[in-house]
Amino acid sequence: MLTEPKGGLAAASAFSPEEREAVYRAIETRRDVRDEFLGDPLPDDLVKRLLSAAHSAPSVGFMQPWNFLLVRAPETRERIWQAFRRANEEAALMFSGEQQTKYRSLKLEGIHKAPLSICVTCDRTRGGAVVLGRTHNPQMDVYSTVCAVQNLWLAARAEGVGVGWVSIFHEAEIKAILKIPDHIEIVAWLCLGYVDQLYQQPELAVKGWRQRLPLDELVFEESWGCQAPSAVSR
Repeated sequence: MLTEPKGGLAAASAFSPEEREAVYRAIETRRDVRDEFLGDPLPDDLVKRLLSAAHSAPSVGFMQPWNFLLVRAPETRERIWQAFRRANEEAALMFSGEQQTKYRSLKLEGIHKAPLSICVTCDRTRGGAVVLGRTHNPQMDVYSTVCAVQNLWLAARAEGVGVGWVSIFHEAEIKAILKIPDHIEIVAWLCLGYVDQLYQQPELAVKGWRQRLPLDELVFEESWGCQAPSAVSR
């Protein structure tokens, strides 16, 4: 029989207008930072607040599958950057013509410039072989870890800290550099640092790579393809 821990139900009233606006502002002005990092180190208490926000994320079966590996040493970040550089060249060759030229013009990481990197991982064995809520969708642990990444990102925005998500690398190379066990999955490599400027719109939109899709076109009602009322747009 499950024993209910301390900290039961409490009032769930809406936030004040000012608090609510702050939440939406963090969501709407969050950006993927690549080249706007300042060199100042992040204080330990700030990093702890960001990690605490990440650790407060929801997780299937409350399995909390994440770990956060902090990387500050320049020599380690240089090895990670070399792994990125090799993979980025492979990625560039997957595009052709004008698109490849545009790809090569983009700065896609801030590994050198950001003073802190965090490797966010998912331990898919945590919680045992059968996890409540994961019985029919084994990917739920990875999705839970992505929620932790988003929590950290929004908290960082509120703190004036920029975050850049680097995904262009071969996982095996990063695991070898950081001595990550085979059964652990890398979900995100995050670059963090103070910023004093952010793009008003996503950088890839500003630089013409892709534009934001209209929300109305992405929302269906009752069945696939049935357009929802236009009132869904904010």
